[in-house]
Amino acid sequence: MSRRLIRLDIPVFPDRRMFRVHDATVDPDAPGGPLAPLGALISVNREQIWVGSLQEHIGARLFLEEWDIAPPPYGDEWEDEAKAVIYFRGALSVDMGSAGRAVDRLQLAGGVGDYVVRVFARNRREVNRLYNELFERGVDPLSDEFQQARDALEGHEQYLMQLWREG
Repeated sequence: MSRRLIRLDIPVFPDRRMFRVHDATVDPDAPGGPLAPLGALISVNREQIWVGSLQEHIGARLFLEEWDIAPPPYGDEWEDEAKAVIYFRGALSVDMGSAGRAVDRLQLAGGVGDYVVRVFARNRREVNRLYNELFERGVDPLSDEFQQARDALEGHEQYLMQLWREG
C-alpha cells in the first residue's frame, strides 16, 4: 500500500504561462532547459519539468506530494494528466520566473535518484476563458469590478504533482 510522505499546498504564479519544478541545484534559466510548454501541460528534460498554464495573469495552486511508491489513481476529477521521469539530487525547487521561488530546496524523503512525476491539472481553460471575458465585456482593468472578478479567479486553476522514486 502506498503512503504519502509530503503534501504541500503552494500558491504559484505562472510567469510566461508556466512554472518550473526542478532539481534544487539546477538553474532553470540556464541553456539546455526544456522548451516552453506552449499549450501542453508539461515540457521536461532530465532535471526539470516545466508546467504550462494557459494564462499568465492569475495565481494558481499547486498541490505537491511525495509518495513512497506509486499512489492510487485519482479518477476523473482532473482534466489533464502527464507523466515524466526526473532526476533529483535529494531536493527540489519550484520556480515562478520573475515572481521568484515558491519553494526553495525542499528535501525529498526518497533522497537522490530518478523520480516518476505525475502532473494533473484542472480549470486551466476555464480561468483563461473567464479572464478573457472580462476584456470582451469592456470592463475597465483599473475598476473595482475588474479587480474583484480577477481576485475571485485566484487559485481556481489547480495542479497536482505527485512524485515517487522510480522502482
